[in-house]
Amino acid sequence: MAESILVHLIEQNKIVGIETDSAATHTDELGNPPHRGTRAKLGAVGIPLVPHRARLMSAADGDNFDLLIGMDGENVRDMRRIVGRKNEGKVKMLLDFTPHPRAVADPWYTGDFEATYSDILKGCEALLRSLGYRDIK
Repeated sequence: MAESILVHLIEQNKIVGIETDSAATHTDELGNPPHRGTRAKLGAVGIPLVPHRARLMSAADGDNFDLLIGMDGENVRDMRRIVGRKNEGKVKMLLDFTPHPRAVADPWYTGDFEATYSDILKGCEALLRSLGYRDIK
């Protein structure tokens, strides 16, 4: 969901030079498309789904990306372990960019895709603002 929302905001605001990708820290969902609840929520708000199949994050991601964004504390710990000490400083939690840092509500457990969408939208807007794009719509 996060990659689709971020890509939508990037395109909507005509931002260039930002590359996005999404990866899992565990093998549970490898090869699977986004959850049907994610697809339904994004469709309801008119955000196109980024074509995606889950892949496993690798140490090379730490070298290839400037920022590595996780959704919760466990996610961030796993990401730091994967990329190693050299790149652990690139790992941030999405809602740390907002005035109310916390974990994103995980719809796998809550079933609440609306709360997750709201968290991710706020986080992605705040992330883009932190990168200097002030007029995010």
